[in-house]
Amino acid sequence: MTSTSLHYEPLTVVSERIRRREVSPVEVTGAMLDRIGELDSRYHSYATVLADRAMDRAKTAEAEIAKGIWRGPLHGVPLALKDLCYTTFSPSAGGTTMHREFTPPYNATVVDRLEQAGAVTLGKLKMTEGAYTSHHPDDQAPLNPWNTGYWVGSSSTGSGVATAAGLCYGSLGSDTGGSIRFPSATCGLTGIKPTWGRVSRHGVFPLADSLDHVGPMARTAADAAALLGAIAGADPNDPTALQDPVPDYLANLGTGIRGLTIGIDRSYANDGIDGEVVAALNEAERVLVSLGAKIRDVRIPPFEKLVSLWIPMCSVETAIAHNHTYPARASEYGPDLKALIDQGRSLTGIEVGEINHERLKFSGGLAAVFQEIDLLLIPTMPMTVPSLARMSEYGEDPGVLNGILRFTAPFDFTGSPTITLPNGIDHGGMPLSMQLVGRHVSEDLLVRAGHAYQSVTDWHTRRPPDLA
Repeated sequence: MTSTSLHYEPLTVVSERIRRREVSPVEVTGAMLDRIGELDSRYHSYATVLADRAMDRAKTAEAEIAKGIWRGPLHGVPLALKDLCYTTFSPSAGGTTMHREFTPPYNATVVDRLEQAGAVTLGKLKMTEGAYTSHHPDDQAPLNPWNTGYWVGSSSTGSGVATAAGLCYGSLGSDTGGSIRFPSATCGLTGIKPTWGRVSRHGVFPLADSLDHVGPMARTAADAAALLGAIAGADPNDPTALQDPVPDYLANLGTGIRGLTIGIDRSYANDGIDGEVVAALNEAERVLVSLGAKIRDVRIPPFEKLVSLWIPMCSVETAIAHNHTYPARASEYGPDLKALIDQGRSLTGIEVGEINHERLKFSGGLAAVFQEIDLLLIPTMPMTVPSLARMSEYGEDPGVLNGILRFTAPFDFTGSPTITLPNGIDHGGMPLSMQLVGRHVSEDLLVRAGHAYQSVTDWHTRRPPDLA
């Protein structure tokens, strides 16, 4: 393996080569740090690069592996963390300016679990302010390596950019309304939004606690499975973390999807959706059928009202999350996050109750749909990746935002697990994307289906055209 090809190898392939001592953690980490130094001044994905600590971790991993100690598929592999994960060894700003110097007294549970698995932490990745929709005005937003004039998504922007540009082998993101799925879609990645509570949120800056999910962003379903296997599971420090045992997500990855029933709501997936998105989804359906899946037409519960309630629900919970700093430090907030918190502080208890009733109705109706199917196939976004100019024209139009949230927000409300998969390239050369949605705690089935799809397609192997 040459240093020029090292950065785009799948995480699981690099892991196996490290285990076999064909390449060392020190070599891999050094090559990745060199690439960050060469490219990230162009793409701005990292908030903090921890070069010295990463090399020390790589040397430790190398020494352990030389002694026959093997911690699993992340041992010696360089990864990166969204900057809302608490770390004792680096500031954790959460995309804000007020917390730029905040070094937490403990690590997030997901950080400890990755490091216990032997991963090498390269650094902390940029994100939108407070994990909402936009970067703080004083922060340089990450740029999409596929085309710097196009949207990266929100809020796990640095995670999407670094993973797509070959500046880490995988990363952690978080998803409240689509923030694992949007950057995965715009950057040609595979992302898993786990079941709510499947991954501990202890030590993770909240945006909206009942909607927040932490999960992996990677270049293949297998890579995402390896990451999820390390971070999932019960946590005494997070009473909302699920107690269900964590399976070996890699163990049955190759068993295929023959006999599975995949549901499609053609009205939901097609009506008003960009033709290229629909065509790519139809082709993905054909591929899944060729792999032995059965397709069933279904009808999901009415979703429009629920989607329109995502911003109000998020606003209330964001106001709670920022109660200690807002309004006391309101002048340090950017305009979008400030407006969200102000909205949340103005909502009445009756309004919040109505949102929760709508949420419960949709969740119950979706659970009934899953009595008939194993997985649901939908797009990730209703349009091809928009340009930054187009996003600027949209402004704060709630109708446009609700349209973008059509395929993401409902499954944050329900806590359903999803896997996001690249499934094409649009006319402008940007990635297209789809999702598979599952029953609660069905991540093993999602990664199996994702891997089956990727075993006969090559969209996940496509790279930004200007990057080798």
